[in-house]
Amino acid sequence: MSDRLYDDAMYRFDKPEQSYWEATKGQTSLEVQRLTANKVCDVAVIGAGYTGLSAAYHLCKEHDLDVHVLEAGHIGWGASGRNGGFCSIGGHKLDDSVMLKRYGLDVTRDYYKSQVEAVELVRDLIVEEEIDSHMIGDGEIDVACSDKGFTQLRDHVDFQSNELGLDAELLTKEELSESYCDFPLQHGGSILRPTFGLHPLQFIRGLARAALKHGAEISINSEVIEWVSDSRGHLLHTKEGTVRARNVVVATNGFSPELLHSQLMGVTLPMISAIVVTRPLTNAELQAHQWSTDCPTITAVNLMNYFRLLPDKRFLFGGRGSSDGSVEDAKRNYGKLISRFREVFPEWQGVDIDYQWHGLICMTRRLTPAIGRFTGDPSVFFGFGYHGNGVNTATWSGQQVARWLATGKESSIAKPSWLPDVVYGMPQRFPFAALRLRYIAAQIGMMTIRDKLS
Repeated sequence: MSDRLYDDAMYRFDKPEQSYWEATKGQTSLEVQRLTANKVCDVAVIGAGYTGLSAAYHLCKEHDLDVHVLEAGHIGWGASGRNGGFCSIGGHKLDDSVMLKRYGLDVTRDYYKSQVEAVELVRDLIVEEEIDSHMIGDGEIDVACSDKGFTQLRDHVDFQSNELGLDAELLTKEELSESYCDFPLQHGGSILRPTFGLHPLQFIRGLARAALKHGAEISINSEVIEWVSDSRGHLLHTKEGTVRARNVVVATNGFSPELLHSQLMGVTLPMISAIVVTRPLTNAELQAHQWSTDCPTITAVNLMNYFRLLPDKRFLFGGRGSSDGSVEDAKRNYGKLISRFREVFPEWQGVDIDYQWHGLICMTRRLTPAIGRFTGDPSVFFGFGYHGNGVNTATWSGQQVARWLATGKESSIAKPSWLPDVVYGMPQRFPFAALRLRYIAAQIGMMTIRDKLS
């Protein structure tokens, strides 16, 4: 099996993605450098995204452990600096009925309670650590794209409100148009709280500053290329240095280097998600679609699009795509996404696109996040698989890993009592893992057909 599922263009750690977030991250620098020496610490973290930096932050601040984070690119190089900036409830891709059948109502409620806590964790970190992350909006809007879709959405809102105890509200077509937005596809919608939008790269950079403040070391441009375990713990090699640690946290999500360790082989399904951002819209252009909300918004279909108005009145529009990750394929993917944007919002046909970029979301075979320890080696922890909902889910996962690793006797048991069953343990490997790109293409094809039929 190849170590890289996609074209090498997806793994150029020395080059930042030309995104709107990179262009607006500000001039404040981080005191981080490449690893050029041999270090020893309590915990080594592989990956400086939301999961890894949240784990480092909580391990240092709350448990006074010596932590060293190794990042292959710069802070925010991966999904944590490329996503749409939705801090929202989700994290899995199971239908309500499947979730209930697999886990039962009580466990499902526990999971959604943890999702609400995760959103508030991000908010609390932003406030406590004074992170300038441009928070806007107070809920996530789901837009039904057909009468049948509205009926399904109504049932989903009933389930969210009555069974899960979430703050969910149904919006008729007229209510959605009058108070939020209007475009030809919309047949009503819903709003789920708490949710807000943010500048994801500013948030991850702020989290890095907070981790450094509380004692963590962070090395950028320091890809782990070899991992040796022995009686003294773990030795992680980069090109110019090493880190020896008693514990390791693997926090690489969709960019996991599968050949680095056998237990990482074939357990993730990284899927390309692309985003475009327009020039600033005029008030007249916004009024053409009655756009009057800062809330992050998605289409409630199988192959969803996600979009939101940014603080400078630019419009962000994203979606999933089938691609091999090459430069040529990326251009084709952007073309399809821009065509979809103009289809959804026909009054904005002539609006220029100023930014376009892509990255990877991470799915698992069981379609839920994964938090746990390596089989046979309880000194190695992991968190991954956020299904396009990583801002809060990954940040919360890092916190849970830190708590588990540092909580004395509880660190030696199979599963902490406070960790929801939905997220526990290593998912099964994908069968014929080398064919995962074909799985994605087939899945996108099926979802497209289902959406057209509905």
